[in-house]
Amino acid sequence: MPALTLLDGGTGRELKRIGAPFRQPEWSALALIEAPDLVRRVHQAYVDAGADVITTNSYALVPFHIGAERFAADGERLAALAGWLARQAAQAARRPVRVAASLPPICGSYRADWFDPVFARPILEVLVGALAPYVDHWQAETLSAISEAELVRAVLGTDTRPLWLSFTLNDERMPGQPRLRSGESVRAATAAAVRLGAAAILFNCSQPEVMGDALDAARAALDVAGRRDVELGVYANAFAPQRADAEANSDVTRIRDDLTPAGYLDWATDWVARGASIVGGCCGIGPEHIEQLAKSLACR
Repeated sequence: MPALTLLDGGTGRELKRIGAPFRQPEWSALALIEAPDLVRRVHQAYVDAGADVITTNSYALVPFHIGAERFAADGERLAALAGWLARQAAQAARRPVRVAASLPPICGSYRADWFDPVFARPILEVLVGALAPYVDHWQAETLSAISEAELVRAVLGTDTRPLWLSFTLNDERMPGQPRLRSGESVRAATAAAVRLGAAAILFNCSQPEVMGDALDAARAALDVAGRRDVELGVYANAFAPQRADAEANSDVTRIRDDLTPAGYLDWATDWVARGASIVGGCCGIGPEHIEQLAKSLACR
């Protein structure tokens, strides 16, 4: 099994916690626009906590969050700034730290029914072009449907950097039948990820309770395909369960009290036992959680 890779945690909640400009609908993009030094500070906090990978603060750089007019005028510059800030933090580290390009769901988080590839493609092309000089791998996040992953692969074209595809899951646990928010099965998503050349398949921005079943289903599908070289990973959120019609970041969602660093470690330990070689956190999981993982999972 590959050595464990530790991701960072959520950016938006950590920006809010340290006093960065933060409101809806801009979410984490607002700090990038008004206080980029605080974005760098968050990256540094995750490096200090022990993360091997930090993620560009580009998740909210879409018209859904910053508006079509602002994206047209400034989206490319802001995405490049997000990439540069992450690269600066990685280069300042005293150990190797990689930069992941966050490629968000262009038409809105959690809503596979809103996805329009014709609308999404030119937006994704801007993000990819602006982030490309700064990143070590592409990390398409919070994918609710296989079609979103297919568009990412098409836009990346012949780029040879590793592609990590991370799917968000239905928060209602159905043992043995884990599904994406689109209703598509994890097994189908895994087969699609293999077809698209993914180096890693991850699950993020969903409840910790549904991640184990998803890992089991993905591992079984990889075994059938004879692809033990594809890594598996998890970075769960700390939200209460989300409704089927929910939109991620549509408001400031309540964080669960039980997902302390020690509580989150319990879940992460189970994911590693099930075959995850990449572990981190999503919304509501902060540097203190990543530090606990780094110390307790012997990532160093």
